[in-house]
Amino acid sequence: MEKLPRDQEAAASIGLGAHKPTLSASTAQESRALTWAGRRRRPLRRMDTARIAVVGAGLMGLSTAVCIPTLVPRCSVTVIADKFTPDTTSDVAAGILIPHAYPDTPVHKQKQWFRETFDHLFAIASSAEAGDAGVYLVSGWQIFRSMPTEEVPFWADVVLGFRKMTEAELKKFPQHVFGQAFTTLKCEGPVYLPWLEKRVKRSGGLMVPQRIEDLWELHPSFDIVVNCSGLGSRQLAGDSTIFPVRGQVLKVQAPWLKHFIRDGSGLTYIYPGISNVTLGGTRQKGDWNLSPDAEISRDIFSRCCALEPSLHRACDIREKVGLRPSRPGIRLQKELLAQDSRRLPVVHHYGHGSGGFSMHWGTALEAARLVNECAQALRSPAPKSNL
Repeated sequence: MEKLPRDQEAAASIGLGAHKPTLSASTAQESRALTWAGRRRRPLRRMDTARIAVVGAGLMGLSTAVCIPTLVPRCSVTVIADKFTPDTTSDVAAGILIPHAYPDTPVHKQKQWFRETFDHLFAIASSAEAGDAGVYLVSGWQIFRSMPTEEVPFWADVVLGFRKMTEAELKKFPQHVFGQAFTTLKCEGPVYLPWLEKRVKRSGGLMVPQRIEDLWELHPSFDIVVNCSGLGSRQLAGDSTIFPVRGQVLKVQAPWLKHFIRDGSGLTYIYPGISNVTLGGTRQKGDWNLSPDAEISRDIFSRCCALEPSLHRACDIREKVGLRPSRPGIRLQKELLAQDSRRLPVVHHYGHGSGGFSMHWGTALEAARLVNECAQALRSPAPKSNL
């Protein structure tokens, strides 16, 4: 394998980047929304507009920002981040809908989120918006070197046409003894994220490029904050349980490949896309390095060629690196921050790790429901004292 060219667009969707973008006249105007929102001193009244800030502009931030206006009456949404597409981990991810298990999250909740996400994206893939959104159906195989603990995973009845692979199909993979065939969905991050941004703006939302060091910076300009900062939550939310899982992939040109191939471990995969094929991968826990590793790239290429020998003909090989924000379970909950007499309702929505695309719409809907609960609480009159 030839030495691979390095791609300088490696990215981490952490909500807290290494730089603050230079603002154009238009974005500088948007950034003033932080002060334009006004500094409301009185409680939120029933007919007031609830001012909501979403911190983070990766997949979770944008999908939540789209869902909020559909579930929260009389609200304004501002997305604030120092990294926007195409510089997020979501832009690097393969974007295929195959769930990743969360040990600290009940299976029925995982299935609910996956089903809501699958149904939503299936509707897009079946519409005239499919091309603009970068969402489409893809079929393929998940193969195992030994019998899996569960031959039928919890999500089998959500994807389309799930079945056990035939002996004839398994002949393509002589080192594997069992396989599953099914049709699922794939999102092209570099297409899907800009499409989500347009939907946010269409509903009146603002995009503000700004680095947030402390959630209290947003008080009192905003009534509710949604924290979708990923790894940035180590600082913004004091969450010591979140950690990076480094993912390195290759983006190659191999247009003859039409079916995905995924090793049951999830470490080796071939995912055909619209403009390239994603080859993976790695899961390096606790590794913050965003620089591509040539040795790892050679290993990925070798593993994928073992599954699909025609990849030896692949060209235009590019390396990409992203840091998956991981924790034992997705954090999806309300928190009321208190500082002296000040109060700031926060909804946390982060920690999806490798399963972001598979769960994002379902968890975004739940986050939006939590935001609505916060807005209703702010609009409710304080209970009168019996004294």
